[in-house]
Amino acid sequence: MPNADTTTVDTGLAVGPQLTRILRERIVRNLIAPGERLSEAEVALHYGTSRQPVREAFIKLAEEGLLEVRPQRGTYVRKISTANVMDARFIREAVEADVARALAADPDPALVRELEAQLAAQRALVDPTEFRQLDDLFHRTLAEGAKLPYVWRVIDGLKTQMDRVRQLSTEQLALGKLIDHHTAIVDAIRGGDAEAAGQAMRLHLREILNDLPIIRQARPDLFEDPGR
Repeated sequence: MPNADTTTVDTGLAVGPQLTRILRERIVRNLIAPGERLSEAEVALHYGTSRQPVREAFIKLAEEGLLEVRPQRGTYVRKISTANVMDARFIREAVEADVARALAADPDPALVRELEAQLAAQRALVDPTEFRQLDDLFHRTLAEGAKLPYVWRVIDGLKTQMDRVRQLSTEQLALGKLIDHHTAIVDAIRGGDAEAAGQAMRLHLREILNDLPIIRQARPDLFEDPGR
């Protein structure tokens, strides 16, 4: 149950997508723990909605691998799947390395200025738990700058399990290396070095390969396959 959540739902807009975003974020931030049972009735009561949009949100989150519907038993938050994390990382590296290369092949000064402003905001961040949102903004800006907004929508839809590990890594591990990676990507784009931009992106998205074993050892209770 999403207790202690003061987020409100705007009943003037489609409620199902709002609930999906709210519950997804709380699961990713481990505010609703793996293994916890979610009740349609309780969620509906908490957010002041009917049960239908809650059911829609549950279906969407189940499709993303965050919830598991157990017949006759209820709906539960799934643990993190290492296999899904690795799949998402592989796809992101393949796609986003090419995005970075495309941007460096024809650098846009306005885009570079925007990315530099984002780097400054990342360096000034006080609460590390908020870094994931800034990281998403950075990667989305790159895709949109390459005139590939649909690419980001596809990536955003498949990286949810990866986001759970990313959130834990920002809470438990140093952020400096990730910001250095972002800086190297921007420097390569600014300098028009497509090869360096692609390699910098690959290095950045491979960092989770270093973080994952550390997090899995520290929090094996959060993983479906902690020994993998």
